[in-house]
Amino acid sequence: MAFHDIRFPASLSFGSVGGPERRTDIVTLANGFEERNTPWAHARRRYDAGMGLRSLDDVETLIAFFEARQGQLIGFRWKDWSDFKSCSPSKGIDAEDQLIAIGDEVTAQFQLTKTYRSGDTTYARPISKPVPGSVRVSIGGVLQQEDVDFSIDSNTGVLTFGHPPDVGSDIRAGFEFDVPVRFDTDAIMTSVSNFQAGEVPNVPIVEVRV
Repeated sequence: MAFHDIRFPASLSFGSVGGPERRTDIVTLANGFEERNTPWAHARRRYDAGMGLRSLDDVETLIAFFEARQGQLIGFRWKDWSDFKSCSPSKGIDAEDQLIAIGDEVTAQFQLTKTYRSGDTTYARPISKPVPGSVRVSIGGVLQQEDVDFSIDSNTGVLTFGHPPDVGSDIRAGFEFDVPVRFDTDAIMTSVSNFQAGEVPNVPIVEVRV
């Protein structure tokens, strides 16, 4: 899949609307009970970038970005302002934010994940597009140094250590991340008069699997 490692202008994504989408297949039985299943292990996020546009200059920037991605053809990075780091929005990133794995003295590569909790239920979301330079890592509470103790692939979110962490050691990380997306349309309809009157174009964005 074609993908450009470039972020949609953050100033335009700020103010957009969107969030996670799940797919659930529901079958109602003859007795009125339901069977519910999902073919998706992970949510797929959708956004409307049009809600972040504030000026005609913004529209021009959007069109340039859209043309460079050739509409739906090429994916890109998107900053979800409501969910873009390993900690809560009001806090700063810390190397202890997320438990990534437990060391076994054999495995040296680990996928970054963010865990969501509600009561006793948790969901681990794979993070494939960490923001370069933002990743903080610790092993057993000891801060690790990037490019010395570990490396991070910003295109896959895979964390690699020079030596496999010790058995039983907590591998934790803190980071900012983007969502891999593409435009969900091959046409952007704009109107100068409507835009100046307060109306904005609909610019659907959808998450892609990478």
